[in-house]
Amino acid sequence: MSAKLGEPQKAAFDDPNIAINRVYTKKGDTGKTGLVGGQKVDKSDGRIDAYGTVDELNAFVGAARESATEAARALSGEASDRMSGLVSSLLRVQHELFNLGSILATLPEDVHPRQPRVTDVEVAALERDIDECQEVLEPLRSFVLPGGARLNADLHVARTVCRRAERLTVALAQRTTVEAETIRYLNRLSDALFVWSRYASHVLDVPETLWQPNESASGKSA
Repeated sequence: MSAKLGEPQKAAFDDPNIAINRVYTKKGDTGKTGLVGGQKVDKSDGRIDAYGTVDELNAFVGAARESATEAARALSGEASDRMSGLVSSLLRVQHELFNLGSILATLPEDVHPRQPRVTDVEVAALERDIDECQEVLEPLRSFVLPGGARLNADLHVARTVCRRAERLTVALAQRTTVEAETIRYLNRLSDALFVWSRYASHVLDVPETLWQPNESASGKSA
C-alpha cells in the first residue's frame, strides 16, 4: 500500500549501523574472516570469493565514474548532460553493488527482511538504462574492441569483472541458496556496462574499434 499524501515513505532497507574505528584488527591473520551473521570462514571460501569480486567490481565502476565525471566537465550542452546522466547511473550501481555484497556476505538463514539487497526493481532500472542508450546507438556488425577512449576501456574492464562476479555467484548458487535476483542483477549489469561503453563512445564522438580477424599477424601475412 502506498503512503498517504504528505507522509514520508519508509525506506526499503535499514541504514548501516556500523562504526569503523580501527582499520586493522589482526583478526584475519589466520586466513579466516567473519560473515554478517558472525560465522568464521576461510578467506578462500566461495562466498568470500563471490562478494570479494563484487567489491572489486565496485572499485572498477568507481574508476569508470571518475572518467565519466572528467568527460562531463570537458563536454558542453547536451553531450555534457548525457555524460552526467551516465555518472548518476554509475553511482547508483555502486550503491546497489554494496547492497548485493551485503546479501552475499550473509548465510541464507541469517538474512534480515530489511537487509540491503538487490531486487527486480534494480534489474528493471538497468534494463531501462540499456533501452534508452540503445535508442541512439547504431546496430553492431561485428564485436567491438575495448578502447578508443579511456572511459570506454574503463567500462569494458568493469564488464569483464562483472562477468567473473556472475560466474562465481552462479558457482556459489550450486552449493547453497543464493537469491535469484542477485544473479539476474549481475547478468543485466554486465550487459549495461557493455552498452554504456558504446554509449560513452557515442557521446564522446569517438569511433568504435570493430574486431577484424585479418588484422592479426596471420591475417596480414596471408
